[in-house]
Amino acid sequence: MAGAPGSEAGARAPHLRWGVIGCGVIANEMAQTLAREGRALDGVANRTHEKAQAFGERYGVRRVYDTIDELIASPDVDAIYLTTPHNTHITYLRQALAAGKHVLCEKSITLNSDELACARELAAKSGVQLMDACTVLHMPLYKELRRRAQAGDFGRVNLVQENFGSYKDYDMRNRFFNPNLAGGALLDIGVYSITLARLFLESCPTELASLMNPAPTGVDETDGILMRNPEGQMVVLSLTLHSKQPKRAMVSADAAYLEVMEYPRADAAKVVWTADGRVEEVHAGERERALGYVTDDLEAAVAGDEEAAAQIETSADVMALMTRLRRDWGFSYPEEQQDR
Repeated sequence: MAGAPGSEAGARAPHLRWGVIGCGVIANEMAQTLAREGRALDGVANRTHEKAQAFGERYGVRRVYDTIDELIASPDVDAIYLTTPHNTHITYLRQALAAGKHVLCEKSITLNSDELACARELAAKSGVQLMDACTVLHMPLYKELRRRAQAGDFGRVNLVQENFGSYKDYDMRNRFFNPNLAGGALLDIGVYSITLARLFLESCPTELASLMNPAPTGVDETDGILMRNPEGQMVVLSLTLHSKQPKRAMVSADAAYLEVMEYPRADAAKVVWTADGRVEEVHAGERERALGYVTDDLEAAVAGDEEAAAQIETSADVMALMTRLRRDWGFSYPEEQQDR
């Protein structure tokens, strides 16, 4: 493990030396988040070195590496935030985990369950932390709502309903519709929806029914998904990349329903109580600090926080569901077809 500081469970999480691979929107947000907290990235690398150089100059990154391989091998980096397209994740995960780096990986963490199982095995072998950066896992609002749900405050959860719709122009070269960049609604936006649902279910769904409308490139453009677990809790999801919908989640329980708008990075929810219609506002965290909570959780896991480290189990359930859905649709990505 490359010089990562450690501590006993419950101790203050260490500040790791962070490197980022990729210079897109998420990498910029991470650098800005660290800057607001008086911190800076320790390294950056990108497939195009000129972009890495410009990124490094903009954010005062301590070192711009000539290649991604050099950053992964560097003894001056403890943890890597991987922000490249979905279909490149497993390649860099294999390298970084084998090199003893902790890795925080953007959603979707891998293309499928087999890739995630491989990455988890490597992380365990190297004694490092692997974490999914899907913001729903890390926002304080969901930690608070889940705590209350598990304590029985809302009664038994019966149904989770979620919408997520974005309007993307038909440009088949961009990442949303391009199968060579692992495009499609499920891996891009559905991962938020399924992750949120899984947080409030007693167990992972085992029954799935779905319909998918493909974009001209074959990736899923619009998805309708119905799921049920052995306890009878149901999930209904509506996803689309070519029609605008509100990002709305509703968790219905016996004693109340929870409503969350703009749920990928939500910091507020409404609880409507069944008995009298009373409305309770719940606030936790700050939407603007979403990536700060993500990096905090990785650092907490390294310090021995078992709850933070266990988030990967939720990610594994979500990945299993997404893998099964795509199998039901008969859709696979080029990398998966090559592996057959």
